[in-house]
Amino acid sequence: MTTSTNGVLLIKGAKVLGGETADVLVTDGLITSVGRAASEAGAETTVDADGLVLLPGFVDLHTHLREPGREDAETIATGSAAAAAGGFTAVLAMANTSPVTDTAEAAERVHDLGRAVGLVDVQPVGAVTRGLEGAELAELGLMARSRAGVRVFSDDGKCVGDARVMRRALEYVKAFGGVISQHSQDPSLAPHASCCHEGELSGRLGLPGWPSVAEEVIVARDVMLARHTGSRVHVAHVSTAGSVEVIRWAKAQGISVTAEVTPHHLLLTTDLLTSYDPTFKVNPPLRPQEDVEALREALADGTIDAVATDHAPHARHDKEHAFVDAAFGMIGLETALPVVWTVLGERLGWDGVARVMSTNPAGIAGLAGHGRPIAVGEPANFTLVDPTAVWTVDRDLSLSLSRNNPWHGRTLHGAIHSTYLRGTQTYLG
Repeated sequence: MTTSTNGVLLIKGAKVLGGETADVLVTDGLITSVGRAASEAGAETTVDADGLVLLPGFVDLHTHLREPGREDAETIATGSAAAAAGGFTAVLAMANTSPVTDTAEAAERVHDLGRAVGLVDVQPVGAVTRGLEGAELAELGLMARSRAGVRVFSDDGKCVGDARVMRRALEYVKAFGGVISQHSQDPSLAPHASCCHEGELSGRLGLPGWPSVAEEVIVARDVMLARHTGSRVHVAHVSTAGSVEVIRWAKAQGISVTAEVTPHHLLLTTDLLTSYDPTFKVNPPLRPQEDVEALREALADGTIDAVATDHAPHARHDKEHAFVDAAFGMIGLETALPVVWTVLGERLGWDGVARVMSTNPAGIAGLAGHGRPIAVGEPANFTLVDPTAVWTVDRDLSLSLSRNNPWHGRTLHGAIHSTYLRGTQTYLG
């Protein structure tokens, strides 16, 4: 649902970051007053936010919108609607579309389609290599200078496995402050068919193993390349305790590395694979409980910077196969905040939620208008959350086109009440 509020909007009685209650006045897309007893005179829209928490709009560093090429699974319009329902005001659209986002023209197309929909700011991610083939660098500079202003580059779905190519990419993007987001999967240790955490369970189930070390060796290599080049590397969807150790060490050395974790890797474990339900097939795979605990600790202590959904919608005919033949991926935009709050709410608090879902991701992506404080003069990009809501996920109610929802039937805490992009309501629950 979108409600135009280009004039004056009053959010009345919200708990800003879960703390003090305040009225927030928005005029022409900017916050013009934060405090108590703001006057309702002249407000075109007044929202009673009693009991609700006001947070900066969330930023997702890792979203698959599938358009162009797979509009049967998701479109920029449906993905944007799902994002707004999840409290997001900006998403980074990954490059593994058809055609691949590896040129300035392709990046501008995604950018323009997102702006035309207008529910969230859709920022295209550029491919690192042409066609995601890992050999020749894509048009990094042209994409950066394009109307889309690309700053994050990734071959996500595939690893930039050649160290020389990765080094060249890091050197290239350093000139304009770009960042390479790596899908860390050594293909010699975890070929594409690998679909289950390697261990006793994978052997018992007869599923091809995906060992933790296949992620960890690429993370280790890339942080050393980042140190060598003085450039920035971002580790996508961290899934193992060993990767956490490497990232923690690298940060202690002053290396420019950031990292994200998905909601599903913060809660779901490899035990779910005993059902052979292809909904739970994801890359990197679900890991054992000890990895989950390490990821939670790393997010809480700042070793991992951000939560990113890796929202990966699929048409039913791509998921309804035997486990080994089904497509990788889960949807997650609409459930990200409830999962994080359910799992880590007590440890993070609302300040921490804002840090890992808004402020840090916006900083990593270079999105100047997002992740900003709830303060006078700032863009009115924010979300209202009902912290007391307890609800059961129903995949059939999703705004995404796809139904590969790993949270179906699960009870979660916290719900998005409404979302605002530059003062315009883009979602109302």
